[in-house]
Amino acid sequence: MDSATSDRAALQATADNGLKIVVVGGFGVGKTTMVRSVSEIRPLNTEETMTRAGEAVDHLDGVQSKTSTTVAFDFGRITLDARSVLYLFGAPGQERFWYLWDRLFSGTLGAVVLVDTRRLADSWYAIDRLEHHGTPFIVACNDFGGPLHTEQQIREALALSDDVPLVECDARDRSSSKYVLITLVEHLYALSRRTAPALAAARPETAPEKTPEPTP
Repeated sequence: MDSATSDRAALQATADNGLKIVVVGGFGVGKTTMVRSVSEIRPLNTEETMTRAGEAVDHLDGVQSKTSTTVAFDFGRITLDARSVLYLFGAPGQERFWYLWDRLFSGTLGAVVLVDTRRLADSWYAIDRLEHHGTPFIVACNDFGGPLHTEQQIREALALSDDVPLVECDARDRSSSKYVLITLVEHLYALSRRTAPALAAARPETAPEKTPEPTP
């Protein structure tokens, strides 16, 4: 057991509420790193060593030093309280594994789109698929020491609406990754507060039940 888990209380075997969150984004933006940094359990990952065979199909621009890659998904867990846990899934970034995303999105409460500002275009597909599924999300810019962009420039490049939270983070840092997830949970809570009255107003009123007339 590593030092990151030894100082935490023992985990409960079961929980009443399991909340599913997915971390998506382009190839090599730090999804596996984020899941590893924030998970309270030793995360499940499906990383494999990259080979020359993959060079012909994976786009390695900007990530030439990457030596391993996720081929299915990463999985971690975070306890929210005595009854609720957050299940965190990291999606593979290569285009050849995108067919897995639709299944990962099933039952998802919300998503984090992790972005490398040096390669903003690599995040377009993730945003498109989330919008297609109607999955709420936030965008987190991982710090790779790339060129500085203003928030407005990033929003315009990704065509983000003003109501989508945009934050900066360092996926290697546990506290920074936790802040990203807290931002997402707060965003989901705010959305639920806004949509609940609208749903109640749209729900048709139930006609009052008629009292049966007495039989003569």
